Amino acid sequence: MKREDKAGIISELAQKLKDSTHFYLTDIAELNADDSSTLRRRCFEKEIELVVVKNTLLKKAMDESEKDYSEMYEVLKGATSIMFTTTGNIPGKLIKEFRKKSKKPIVKAAFVEETVYIGDDQLDTLANIKSKDELIADVISLLQSPAKNVISALQSGGQILTGVLKTLSERE
Repeated sequence: MKREDKAGIISELAQKLKDSTHFYLTDIAELNADDSSTLRRRCFEKEIELVVVKNTLLKKAMDESEKDYSEMYEVLKGATSIMFTTTGNIPGKLIKEFRKKSKKPIVKAAFVEETVYIGDDQLDTLANIKSKDELIADVISLLQSPAKNVISALQSGGQILTGVLKTLSERE
């Protein structure tokens, strides 16, 4: 590979790392062609960009980007693929589902919500992280709950008051 080609790949990767708020470094080596194709198809369906990259180029791209990824350097060994995503927990869920049938992909590291996760033992944590939209929905439901209670109390109070007035008017 020519030096210009490498520089282009490094700058492209650095830009993706800069623009991405969530990505996973995984090992998908030793997957057969059928499993690899299935994984790529599922990634496409979930809007995950799967890129296989050389570790040296990825390290240079990490150095070139504005964020500090130095904690991840130790996992840049062997075959590495990157899963870029806009939602932090989707790749974790996809990997857990895929691993029901296969031992791979293995999570080497992940960068989710400005936090670095190292190791495959973090997979459950990564899959259970709530996305920004899920957190907003939880907050809205928590805020709606007291308002719903007040409204139902007012409505039931109105029905009781109506019943009392009706009873009083029927006495006369």
